[in-house]
Amino acid sequence: MTLPAHRGRGPLSGWTPLRELEELRTRMEQLMDATFPFPGRGLAEAGTAAAWAPPTAVEDTEDAYLLELELPGVDKDQISVEVSGGELDVRGEIKEKERTGVLRRQTRHVGQFDYRTSLPPNVDPEHITAELANGILTVRVPKARKSKPHRIEITD
Repeated sequence: MTLPAHRGRGPLSGWTPLRELEELRTRMEQLMDATFPFPGRGLAEAGTAAAWAPPTAVEDTEDAYLLELELPGVDKDQISVEVSGGELDVRGEIKEKERTGVLRRQTRHVGQFDYRTSLPPNVDPEHITAELANGILTVRVPKARKSKPHRIEITD
C-alpha cells in the first residue's frame, strides 16, 4: 500500500508561524484602514505614505494626564505638539535611516506620524508641557484646579 506524500508544516517545509502572524496583522490593518479611514491614519493619497500613530500610554494621575509616546531616534526639532479646540495633536516624522546593505525586514514605522486625542473638559490647556528623553515623549496635561466648596450667604 502506498502512503500519500507528507506535505506538512514541519521544520523542513519552510513554515514560519511568526511571518504568517505578521502578514495577518498587516492584512487586518489594511482592511480596517480601507473600511474606517479617518484623518491621520489610513489610506494615503497617491504617491504618499500614510501617517501613523506611535504607541502611546495614557496615565490618569491625581493632578494631570500623562501621555507617553514612543518616538525612538526622533529629535525634538522634528516633533510638533499643539492644542486646539479641545484636541491635542502630536505630529512629526521619523526619517528613514540610510543603509549600505540590503534591508531584509523592517517592523519599525518610518515617515510622518500623527497622534490626536480629545482632551477632557477638566484640563488646563495653558499649562501643558512636553519633554523628550530616551526616545519617549512625555506630554503632561494638568487638570484644572478644583474650586473648594464654600458656603454662600443668602442676603435679605
